[in-house]
Amino acid sequence: MRPTYFRHRHHLYRTQGLSPAIFGALVFALSFFFCADAGAQYTGGRNDNFRDFQNKRFYFGLTLGINSSRYTPFRSEEFLFSDTIVAVSSLNGPGFNLNMIANLKIGQYFDFRFLPGFSFAERRLNYSRDNRGLSETQRSIQSVFVELPFHFRYKSAPYRDKRVFLVAGAKYSFDVASESRTRQSDNLVRISPHDFHVEYGAGVQFFFPYFIFSPEFKVSHGIGNTLIFNPNLDESTVLDKVLSRTFTISFHIEG
Repeated sequence: MRPTYFRHRHHLYRTQGLSPAIFGALVFALSFFFCADAGAQYTGGRNDNFRDFQNKRFYFGLTLGINSSRYTPFRSEEFLFSDTIVAVSSLNGPGFNLNMIANLKIGQYFDFRFLPGFSFAERRLNYSRDNRGLSETQRSIQSVFVELPFHFRYKSAPYRDKRVFLVAGAKYSFDVASESRTRQSDNLVRISPHDFHVEYGAGVQFFFPYFIFSPEFKVSHGIGNTLIFNPNLDESTVLDKVLSRTFTISFHIEG
């Protein structure tokens, strides 16, 4: 019977680096104050620009965004018996998004939104092979996703050509780079190319004469296990499942 390494219970997760939520909040705050000041110059305290867009039932536009992605690993029973891997941590990786926007108004305060596009992301798993962290192996997984998000958006009443909104929905993503990674090496942890997410966030709309500018922050939680189990690989057998997490700052331009 194999010995149980109870010390492993305390070494599965480690948080490193600046929190993406703090980084995102700073970027969002800067965008808010910059655009609020610029919007005041156009509106003079009224909702003139908002009324011009109010008659439109459909909006179309583009989205540019930056993201910070990571995995959330969950230990398996094999992890408690492993004498080679003592800790698994997930490291944040940078990326960016490019999406199209199709927006359908539903009444005065609700929208239904479809935002197909591409997302480039990097996520990393770090394996420690001793308690002092002197022997570590990092697995970097770079992905190119085709994304199909569907969102509902609730908007407040406008004030001086501005209003805040809340957004929630679901997303399907497919990693077109997964097949290339599989051909490169059989010694890497394999991740499924398919993933489903629930998403939620908030933002602010700024109405200008010819377009609507909307900075938005959003959190995505993967709801499906993306780990493809490999019984011949220690880095895979110590994990029960792997879920994805992404924090995104987006800048929508619609008209």
